[in-house]
Amino acid sequence: MLSMTYDSTLPLGPALPLGMKPKARGSASNAVSRFERLARETYIDGWDSPFEDFSPNTTTVDERPRKVITRNSSPDLPFDRSVNPYRGCEHGCSYCFARPTHAYLGLSAGLDFETHLTRKKGAADVLARELSARSYSAQPIAIGTNTDPYQPIEKRDRVMRDILQVLSDHNHPVSITTKGTLIERDIDLLRPMAQKGLAHVGISVTTLGSGLSRQLEPRAPAPARRLKTIRMLSDAGIPVRAMVAPVIPALTDHELEAIVAACAQNGAKSATYIMLRLPLEVAPLFQDWLHSHVPDRAARVMKRVRELNGGKDYNSDFATRMKGKGEWADLMAQRFALALSRNNLTTDLPRLRCDMFRVPAKAGDQLSLF
Repeated sequence: MLSMTYDSTLPLGPALPLGMKPKARGSASNAVSRFERLARETYIDGWDSPFEDFSPNTTTVDERPRKVITRNSSPDLPFDRSVNPYRGCEHGCSYCFARPTHAYLGLSAGLDFETHLTRKKGAADVLARELSARSYSAQPIAIGTNTDPYQPIEKRDRVMRDILQVLSDHNHPVSITTKGTLIERDIDLLRPMAQKGLAHVGISVTTLGSGLSRQLEPRAPAPARRLKTIRMLSDAGIPVRAMVAPVIPALTDHELEAIVAACAQNGAKSATYIMLRLPLEVAPLFQDWLHSHVPDRAARVMKRVRELNGGKDYNSDFATRMKGKGEWADLMAQRFALALSRNNLTTDLPRLRCDMFRVPAKAGDQLSLF
């Protein structure tokens, strides 16, 4: 069940009015959802400019889900089920491939995605019910595959914390992907799970440059802070995968080896990389970002992106969407393999255990004799 009411002062249209500069946000557009028939546009006639250098607030509404485990059969994904505690993400990464999912809520993939969030209230109770079903068979649950479970609102709402507690109670394997340092709060749960072979974490690092990171990922922790998180998790015995994602051609690709080395030095046990993906609304949003922040490189970046995708902004083919294809894609794969070898890393973490899964006893349950 999803009940939402939004009261927003943000204008809807192809782009925000001239002079309207949202502070600490990844998108300067609030284009309408691709499913909407009508578009609205705000026009500033010069008499009043209330939106100049404005800072839109983040609003959250509750979603009461009937189920929280989402299944997939994508052949290029290493998991068949996932849980997402939130819709939308306040980190505001300009390149985020999940932005188009906000269209299903009738909202924009631009500023709405960063400022109009939904939290899955009671998700932990729903998850416990799903795990308790007689037909349920345990396989690793991936969290953070769409939006970040440790984005800023998690500090207040604790939806992810409650979900993780349920997984811990059930001895259920979990793989978490995040760039949020708030995961350090949950080391007390993750450490014993990792000791049982039930948990590992992927930390994404796009660039080591704090200035570029602030522009690309305006509300995400700085790169140096993420490296510290890798160290803290590793020191706690939690296996960490460094995720060089996304690799942005002609902008961050030259950092590939340095990012892998820095993550390895801070305790990462494995590493992977993913090329920039620009599905649906993300392509024009990211191109707007390029022209605003790196206009001298915008054409070069997009030229390389199209080379990787057969002349298109994005190719959804399962075989190539994560890495691209062509000579440049092959070169990146070779560079990455060498970086792994130099830093004694692999692409895989130890396989998570599924044989320890159990439904915890409830009051009134018959006790087992074994």
